[in-house]
Amino acid sequence: MDQGQKEIIRVRFVSTAFTTLALAVFKPFGLDAWQWQGYMHLTNIFVLGVIVCLLTDAVMKHLIHIPVCMDDSRRDVNYFIRRNLYFQIINTLLVTLMICLYRHFVMSESIPANHLSWSNFFQTLLIIAFCSFAIGLYWRFKFRSRYLAEELEEAKLLNEQLKAIKPSPVPSAPSDMTLTGTTNETVTLQIPDLLYIEAVGNYMKVYHLRNGEVRADMLRATSKQIEEELRDYPMIVRCHRAFLVNLGQVEQVIYKSGSMQLVVRHCPEAIPVSRSKISLIKEAMTLLS
Repeated sequence: MDQGQKEIIRVRFVSTAFTTLALAVFKPFGLDAWQWQGYMHLTNIFVLGVIVCLLTDAVMKHLIHIPVCMDDSRRDVNYFIRRNLYFQIINTLLVTLMICLYRHFVMSESIPANHLSWSNFFQTLLIIAFCSFAIGLYWRFKFRSRYLAEELEEAKLLNEQLKAIKPSPVPSAPSDMTLTGTTNETVTLQIPDLLYIEAVGNYMKVYHLRNGEVRADMLRATSKQIEEELRDYPMIVRCHRAFLVNLGQVEQVIYKSGSMQLVVRHCPEAIPVSRSKISLIKEAMTLLS
């Protein structure tokens, strides 16, 4: 069992314990009439609740195809929040159904009001939904804070690597380059002067310096084609599905609006970095330093 799976189980135990504690405090479903036996029912509900949580994880993974893994480095914080919202909705309905069935088959003999009915279902749903909402706010704040702290630390480490990058291109590759497309149009530039390349529809927008000024030349080509032409230049890396960037022109790595971004010289706007591309950027920085 890896660290991510252990973290998931811990979260499920804590969340179920919180819900069980809320039931122990407010004593719905006639729990106050059971005296000491009420704690036995609460223990059973806790165990069944943990099982239902693990069942919800299985439903999300195999039926909805949303794997539940706390240390998925390819995802951003918004993905985690959205995924946990799906979990809350599914799990709330399953836990509600579980408690209704438990009330009907185990607790209804002494408390007739626990027989299965629509009114009991909606009563239980309201209670569990409130608990789920409170728990969701807690975990959202906790994991968002931890995630942001990890992202800021990673941005700091990337900035340290960035300072060690040698500004000159790899000696075995020529500094001048002519990019071609699917038409007769070409863009000739010096590799050290290339800032970044952006995919815009069927075109590639090449930002580079010429005589000290930023130029943006359009070239009809695919992102894959341009990336293949620049394969001999390890300082040119894909940082996003729509962007190729020259690491030699990157001034700083920042974390803004929930995502990592690259500040490029002479460019007013930062370039986004996909979570899945961070490892490629790290490798390129290590190779160039």
